[in-house]
Amino acid sequence: MENTTNNLQKQDGFKSQWGFIMAAVGSCVGMANVWRFPMLVSRYGGLTFLIPYFIFAFIICQSGMMEEFSLGRWAKSGPSGAFGKAMENGGHPKKIGQWLGGIPVIGSLCLAIGYSVIMGWVFYWTKMAFTGELTAMGQDMDAIGGAFGAVAPEADNLIAAIQQTLATGGANNFWIIFGIVISFLIMILGVSGGIEKSCKIMIPALYVLFIILAVMMIFTPGTAEGYRYIFTLNPEGFLNPEVWVYAFGQCFFSLSVAGSGSVVYGSYLGDDVKIRQSAVICAIMDTSAALLAMLIIIPAMSTVGADLGNGGPGLLFISVIPVFNSMGAIARLIMIFFYVAIVFAGVSSVINLFETPVNFLQEQLHMKRVPATALIHVFGLIVALLIQPWTSQWMDMISIYILPLGAVTAGIMFFWVMKKDTALAAAQLGSDKPIMKWFLPFGKYVFVPLCIACFVLGIAWGGIG
Repeated sequence: MENTTNNLQKQDGFKSQWGFIMAAVGSCVGMANVWRFPMLVSRYGGLTFLIPYFIFAFIICQSGMMEEFSLGRWAKSGPSGAFGKAMENGGHPKKIGQWLGGIPVIGSLCLAIGYSVIMGWVFYWTKMAFTGELTAMGQDMDAIGGAFGAVAPEADNLIAAIQQTLATGGANNFWIIFGIVISFLIMILGVSGGIEKSCKIMIPALYVLFIILAVMMIFTPGTAEGYRYIFTLNPEGFLNPEVWVYAFGQCFFSLSVAGSGSVVYGSYLGDDVKIRQSAVICAIMDTSAALLAMLIIIPAMSTVGADLGNGGPGLLFISVIPVFNSMGAIARLIMIFFYVAIVFAGVSSVINLFETPVNFLQEQLHMKRVPATALIHVFGLIVALLIQPWTSQWMDMISIYILPLGAVTAGIMFFWVMKKDTALAAAQLGSDKPIMKWFLPFGKYVFVPLCIACFVLGIAWGGIG
């Protein structure tokens, strides 16, 4: 049965390295690139934050991303099967690895559920951008905040959130269902027919829209101060540990090293794909998307002297609206471009997150793709509808406690448990150039400890990404 599953995966895998890269970039480029990255650049001083971020992007793409792609392709399996095979390769019980592989599967499913709620907000805001409802709100922060509060109510705990949802019927049910249906329709078409083809459209379109918006900002009066701030360097800022911790946290979560989606996408790869090249391109493109968002948000906010505040959903759904509305006749067009780009970023991330549990059902329970996809989406929809008022806390819980554990476990399996020759061969496959000699020790003694630090610091600091 295992061989049958592997053969099915080989038939329904990525058809090209470019298609894989677009899908992998889609898994990385998410809404946090827009609502958190510019805020951190603003808070910690332009280049003073960007330089540490670039350092961590290099570290993670040259270790964690390569490791997860390689692990998945070598095992031809998602986290559970890959961790089990790694344990077996290292002379340990396979079953333990399979059970540990459940950690990233659960993390990916839970994150997809929370993301689905946020995608409901994005679809609703996109609709209002097209209809002109956002433009009509002008500079009225009470109206803008009230509109967001109506679709994103809050509750103190999960039980209260469920009770509130059941009592009120849910605040944003239609658009959450709409987003889940979009994800389902893409994913039932398979890896090459659905995920790869959709990402080949969405990701280039996202970059085109972001580039257009970034260029428009250059010609918008009042943005000069924003650009000056972005390119400011304060060497004393490097002595602030928060700069390094939050740069690492943002980079860690943005590059999606969690032992889940990257392993699954790796399992769909052909043996001719160059792992290191793919990881570098993915890291560059993800970072480019974050930089483009920064070049849109910070200059735009500077036109009205607005404070980026604490980032988060409030920046994306509240703070930028009066700023864009201050730009005159082009305000509506800017908001349409902006939120359509966010839709592409969100959908490409959601399908990656849902793919991990779907892959698990196909491999471990031998379900066919359509029923597996339907089961995961129905379950995800039910939970997403119930947790709406507790979405922020839900996302914090997953990012603090589960995702870093998935990354730690995957790193340990590849760099510490698997035989050295096996791990090197897995990363080398498909490349004409020999793998760098420092790859394994770098992963062992730099990347894995950083993942552990992410877990510990996340708990101690209440989240770092």
